[in-house]
Amino acid sequence: MISVIKNINLLFDKLSALDFLAPLLLRIFLAPIMIYAGLSKVGSQESIQNTALWFEHSLNLPFPTLMVYLAGGAELIGGIALLIGFAVRWFAIPLMITMVVAATTAHWENGWHQFHEAQQTMPWEWRTDLIEEGNKRKDIVKNVLREHANYRYLSETGSITILKNGIEVASAYFIMLLALFYLGAGRYVSVDYYLSLMFPKE
Repeated sequence: MISVIKNINLLFDKLSALDFLAPLLLRIFLAPIMIYAGLSKVGSQESIQNTALWFEHSLNLPFPTLMVYLAGGAELIGGIALLIGFAVRWFAIPLMITMVVAATTAHWENGWHQFHEAQQTMPWEWRTDLIEEGNKRKDIVKNVLREHANYRYLSETGSITILKNGIEVASAYFIMLLALFYLGAGRYVSVDYYLSLMFPKE
């Protein structure tokens, strides 16, 4: 039994040659999300104005236009940096700050989960009151659609649900960015890797 465990550990050691895949996949996953989020804020003058109004009146953020540029710029430029693997540890910091601000201002009051559940599954869900209320509203929506629309057609590509919009997704992005902060961009498929070869640490 011990020899089997040793052989498996040796296999794990050999697999470390592929350790660049983990940060690469994290970067590929996060980059388009961040780029799209940034463009939705600063991609046009209209989007800047609309986001600033939302920041000011819905989130009660100070200096809303400045906050739009800070958040949108961090997401857009940071997303591009993640994609090419440039200064990943540096850009992870403002992106993590953006996720914390989003979680605490836009999502916190909605609790943990992104979508409503039929029952509580996470012990740290603090808006358990929204579970029952969300399910009531989902049932109403389903009944209206069944009565006045083609429910089978509307639900054949996915079930009808109610967005709870808690901090779950922002927290997941924060954890991924935290991993990149410690892992860096990874070997081979990143600008950072080749810069490290050109300018090695003393």
